Amino acid sequence: MAEARRTIDLLWFPEAVERKRGRRPGLSVVRVIETGISLADAEGLDAVSMRRVATELGVVPMTLYTYVPDKATLLELMLDRVYLAMPRAELPDRPWRERLTAIAAENRTLVEEHPWVAGLPANRPPLGPGLMAKYEHELRAFAGCGLDDVEIDSALTFLIGFVQSSARTAADGRAAAERSQETDWEWWQERGPVFEAVFDQHAYPTATRVGAAAGAALGAAHNPDHAYDFGLARVLDGLGVLIDGAGGGDRGR
Repeated sequence: MAEARRTIDLLWFPEAVERKRGRRPGLSVVRVIETGISLADAEGLDAVSMRRVATELGVVPMTLYTYVPDKATLLELMLDRVYLAMPRAELPDRPWRERLTAIAAENRTLVEEHPWVAGLPANRPPLGPGLMAKYEHELRAFAGCGLDDVEIDSALTFLIGFVQSSARTAADGRAAAERSQETDWEWWQERGPVFEAVFDQHAYPTATRVGAAAGAALGAAHNPDHAYDFGLARVLDGLGVLIDGAGGGDRGR
């Protein structure tokens, strides 16, 4: 209970926690959090440790522990901080499909700017002001849709789950391109002719036809922007069935 209370206090009242303990000149809970975010953005979550953050701040690790008790708490504070900083579009007068598209875009931008966010567990979110502002904003996008409270929460989870999965796939593709130092288009230009020389089109007629059509249309085996747009449209189509069944299709427009 005491540990949970300290985490909540750090999320909601970091300055008050510092006043109780006393301040080291130039160091604060917020600065510790921002340093952790900068490390995660640049090098990924594996780079974030209490020792590494302390080194970046020019203090010994034991000093850092007097501001943030452990790495798990630091990650909670980092996540809540980026949630709090998210831009939030004005939604009330737009049709429900446009509102949910805006919510998806906000979360996609979040994960593109902070890829490490998608690697944190969703079952224990940071119970801070950033999360609550984000959650309140996103729930309001479902106003007038006719869904009950549990359906709204489930629909939002479904939507954001798609966005995070799509963003992880895109990030994996970018990482592979960086490691190989070639784009997807360059990869296919090199391997395509070799593959065609050994590939039996008569044994795989459907794969030949569909693969050729998709490759010509998308310019690669996987186009992350197309995959996102196509997938989001199908997610919204599915939610539309739920909303229409609840009688909220017209009211949510």
